[in-house]
Amino acid sequence: MSGHNKFSKIKRLKAKNDAQKSKVFSKMAKLISVASRKCKGDVNSPELRAVIEKAKSFDMPNDNIDRAVKKASSEGGAEMESITYEAYGPAGIAIIVDVLTDNRNKAAAEVKHILSLNGTSLASPGSASWAFEKTPEGWIPKTTTPISEEDSPPLEKLIDDLENNDEVQEVYTNAE
Repeated sequence: MSGHNKFSKIKRLKAKNDAQKSKVFSKMAKLISVASRKCKGDVNSPELRAVIEKAKSFDMPNDNIDRAVKKASSEGGAEMESITYEAYGPAGIAIIVDVLTDNRNKAAAEVKHILSLNGTSLASPGSASWAFEKTPEGWIPKTTTPISEEDSPPLEKLIDDLENNDEVQEVYTNAE
């Protein structure tokens, strides 16, 4: 019975954990590079320091943090921009997707593709954001919508698919 020893189990578990860490680290590196570009690489600025502390809370190595700061402060780095997309999911649940990307067209195509695979599409700007309030922590729902048990799994799948995209930073819903 090959593949059923202790080492194989550890190897698969480590590969799974490493993939999850890599996804978090790449999102944190993008946030660091945006903050570093805003403050021109000044590590003592409050915004960059807060993002670095957040990255350290995810156990991101100092080498990766330093690399992201240097890459953004150099002149050759790509300009990152934050984009907010709005959609409606199963049972009319309002969804806001925050994206951080260096290619606006690619990000829009990927978000549209994920939404279409899950039976929904992008909404026009402002059509879902009325249900939320923008705060420094993110989008907080003003009103919540109850969700039935049959609508819950498709909504969870949609949110998981969106969060698995490298450029998507946060997904907010007004589901109860």
